[in-house]
Amino acid sequence: MTDTQAAESAASTDRFGDSAHAAIAKRFIDGRSWVADMALSPDGERVAFVVATTSVETNKVTLTIWLDDAPLSSGEVDTSPTWSPDGRFLAFTSRRADKKSETTIHVMPVSGPGEVRTICSMPDGVGGLSWSPDGRWLGYTSRTQDPRYKEEDVSWQAPRKVERFFARLDGEDWVFDRPSHIYVVAADGTGTPRNLTEGEYQHYGVSWLPDSTGIVTSAGRHEDWDRDQAVDLYLVPLDQDEADIRSLTNTDGYYSGAAVSPDGSRVAFVGFVDHRVYPQNAKVGVISLNDGVTAGSDITWISEPVDRTFEGMTGQDPIWIDDNTVVALAEDRGEQHAYRMSVDGSAAPEVITSGPKLVAGIDMVPGSTTVATLEADVTRPSELFVNGERRTSVTDSTSRHSLGWEKFAVPTTDGTDEIDAWVMRPADFDETKRYPVLLNVHGGPFAQYGEAFFDEAQFQAAAGFVVVMSNPRGGSGRNTEWGQSILGPKHPVVSGTGWGSVDVEDVLAVIDTALERYSFCDPDRVGMLGGSYGGFMATWLAAHHGDRFKGICSERAAINLISMEWSSDIATAFHSEHGMSHLDDPEEYALRSPVNRAADIDTPMLIIHSEEDWRCPIGQAEELWVALRLMGKEVDFYRFPGECHELSRSGSPIHRVYRAQIILDWFADKLA
Repeated sequence: MTDTQAAESAASTDRFGDSAHAAIAKRFIDGRSWVADMALSPDGERVAFVVATTSVETNKVTLTIWLDDAPLSSGEVDTSPTWSPDGRFLAFTSRRADKKSETTIHVMPVSGPGEVRTICSMPDGVGGLSWSPDGRWLGYTSRTQDPRYKEEDVSWQAPRKVERFFARLDGEDWVFDRPSHIYVVAADGTGTPRNLTEGEYQHYGVSWLPDSTGIVTSAGRHEDWDRDQAVDLYLVPLDQDEADIRSLTNTDGYYSGAAVSPDGSRVAFVGFVDHRVYPQNAKVGVISLNDGVTAGSDITWISEPVDRTFEGMTGQDPIWIDDNTVVALAEDRGEQHAYRMSVDGSAAPEVITSGPKLVAGIDMVPGSTTVATLEADVTRPSELFVNGERRTSVTDSTSRHSLGWEKFAVPTTDGTDEIDAWVMRPADFDETKRYPVLLNVHGGPFAQYGEAFFDEAQFQAAAGFVVVMSNPRGGSGRNTEWGQSILGPKHPVVSGTGWGSVDVEDVLAVIDTALERYSFCDPDRVGMLGGSYGGFMATWLAAHHGDRFKGICSERAAINLISMEWSSDIATAFHSEHGMSHLDDPEEYALRSPVNRAADIDTPMLIIHSEEDWRCPIGQAEELWVALRLMGKEVDFYRFPGECHELSRSGSPIHRVYRAQIILDWFADKLA
């Protein structure tokens, strides 16, 4: 134990016990702050933003709205600041209602006297809050609950009749009987909220027409939406009946993130054609809003010269900076940057941010030269920048303890390309020593590691491990071929080599290169961990290459691809990756299921899973644990109550500390 770790151990009291590893985890979780959202004023002179702070003591994340350089709101969960068109008021959402599930909408003055007004209260959350251009309305999405939710006790509730796939979603529970609808409410607080999209369909996003007569949103409103998974753009008039809702696209792909142009003639969005194939690099498209245009007939894909996904890690919608120019964010080899694009596609997209960082958000307003961004790098979470200068310092307490990456490249085994990889040296690093190594594999698989703060890597390195991470084939941030390389070999549209093929080759090539290149890595003390698809990889490596590792952690993992297709919240969707359903070719699904090779696992295994994980249900972990224990294998299994698939990212602060402590303690023992 280093002097730093000993000091942390001495300082660690409370429910976590006298543990250096708990103290390390708390350092990167407790009191961690970041800028979570922001909005420029209509004249581009002021910026409202949200500061998020995690507290282990209260076991909560607080959200506070700031204006320029001072806190503006006083609630525990105040978010989604939205400027009135004249810049005199801010609307925002809060959790100030008596009932825990309710969300309130408020308006506060920012230039002149006045009190905070409560506009309305919604029983089940608010999203996409947006002020109409004429200043009269606030539009937003909210879930419309079935009357059963009004019963105080579930024993009185009527039974659910489930008729659709995707009826229950991870982190949201049942959604088919509480669909997300578009609502409007008078911004002056008079009247009650009005539902514009009643019925069974789910709607996402609010973008106003400039004359305030309607909203563009995205939804699957066709009969087979849960089978074909197509998503369209729709125009929803304010004064209408259901027959007046008009589709702007023709149900042949995935179209989302709508943003109406300032002159109201066009809509920019993010999506792709052919919903039968996933993953795809989502592109930025532009479509006409003219009434006489056939749905989907005039899409111009303006980002095509940049073969990267524009539906990145932060999922921001495109923004218009004038009637001819759109800005959007794209992932690129571990980074995320903003691109400026001409709406007629006449010029190649121009990247307008650069450097080893992740641009998590951007805002610009027509008529202003101000550019506001949220930017993170390896050593700190997101801060607010205005015209390239950092305006906030909320992450300073975290960054003081943070360590940096070194990026390196590894040739693929077939010599066709190179893999992006990163190594983080441990705390109190001594070049003359050798350290245990932890190889991390990300989930997805269509995702990426990179130039952004990652608390997992930080607390692993702080605990004395060398951290190695990479973006193998099948991930995002690269060209289309790279992302689709591990589609199923029998895929009818685009065939790949399947999960557990070239992705495994890439991961092994990365760890081999790291062990050879960095003399401080101890080749006899290597562990591996991953979650979700990364958990699939962890279990696959344990079964096929277990002798390479002293211990492996499989977390929230996909273990049995057949039972996943019976029980996951997105069951029936995996055919777009594997190429066929589990009914049509169960042998292919079984071949890719690492649980079927449990007998070959001799490496000590740590299994971590959340009991309310609906993406990879806990039955996945139970299958693996039962198999390993029946065969007398070395395995430890931890279950987290009340948590979903997102435990490591958005679970309760206390559970996140427990989880980190378990991982660090376990690997410290196995790699001793």
